[in-house]
Amino acid sequence: MLTTDVATREELVRRASELVPTLRKNAAWSEENRRIHDESIEALADAGIFKMRVPARYGGYESDTRTLVDVAAQLGRADGSTAWTASVYWIPTWMTCLFPDEVQDEVFSTPDVRVCGTLSPTAMAAPVSGGVVVNGKWGFVSGAWHAHWQEIVAIQVSPEGEPMPIMALVPRSELEIIDDWHTSGLRGTGSVTTVAQDLFVPAERVLPLPAVLTEQYASKINAASPIYRAPLLPVASASSVGTVIGMADAAQEAFFERLPGRKITYTNYASQSEAPLTHLQVADATMKIDEARFHAERLAGTVDTKGEQGEPWTLEERARVRADMGAVCRLGKEAVDIFALASGGSSIYTDVPIQRIARDIQSVNLHALMHPNTNAELYGRILCGLEPNTFYI
Repeated sequence: MLTTDVATREELVRRASELVPTLRKNAAWSEENRRIHDESIEALADAGIFKMRVPARYGGYESDTRTLVDVAAQLGRADGSTAWTASVYWIPTWMTCLFPDEVQDEVFSTPDVRVCGTLSPTAMAAPVSGGVVVNGKWGFVSGAWHAHWQEIVAIQVSPEGEPMPIMALVPRSELEIIDDWHTSGLRGTGSVTTVAQDLFVPAERVLPLPAVLTEQYASKINAASPIYRAPLLPVASASSVGTVIGMADAAQEAFFERLPGRKITYTNYASQSEAPLTHLQVADATMKIDEARFHAERLAGTVDTKGEQGEPWTLEERARVRADMGAVCRLGKEAVDIFALASGGSSIYTDVPIQRIARDIQSVNLHALMHPNTNAELYGRILCGLEPNTFYI
């Protein structure tokens, strides 16, 4: 049985909902300064958000993915960038739990440890005595400014064998940050580029990525835990979608807050709320949020149930959870777009939240792993009996 019971889930969701005023207050600062406000980071830590994927033996909650969805949805109501960063921390934190237990002892010795990371193999690694030396850089590293560790992926090349992607853990302080995060959306995530120059990584903090992608994990203590024996990509998918639900809910909330007293300019409608067009718009957008929530809950339910039962994953199930993630992104964006379009010209002012929400959710949909078209194509390909054209499944 999973460690997180209903009461614990409710408690974490309650804590996340209580953070909404603080995170909303800091959202504009985070966007302007292109990183999460320190006060928001401290509030997330105090609420236990960074402990949700940490093993219980280190004081963590070992939260299931349904809890991640519900908590991220609350955070996303406040600020998409903050919710996105929290969800990104959850994924490499979970990946840390796949490493040898002595490595986990080192990483989780830091209270409220934050691990950022990426799956892009944009660096090279050379084997040396006792480990590897890494050179290269990684982009889109959300939360790097406040992270203690970074999970990296590099291509290891040796004279004796074929090039092989590896996954490693390194202290974030050993990487240089290039402050290049100048974007139109998710600006507050601080998703900068990090650089390794002749960085030595000891062998115990290095895993072959193909082994990780096929559930050949190195942790002995976590091997029996339902949470830590799931495949990486379904776990990452379930960790991400709650933020999208939260942003769609935030757009709905922002729209209705501005609706009373608004008219439709250059028409005879003195009240926007009386126009049949408005009725159709809010109904359509709300139904899309409901549909997105269905896909998010089905995704998380699949990950949690299969983890509890310890059953192997079929190729179709792996592709379907990615399709569910893509559907959440597509439907969430469509809902936000409807509310944004119905909000009128005054909504483009920077102090009106819906314009930021629209830019943030657009950025999520452009993410390579979350792109609705990419995920739908993969699912359709599997349904048609073809082999996947990616290792990330």
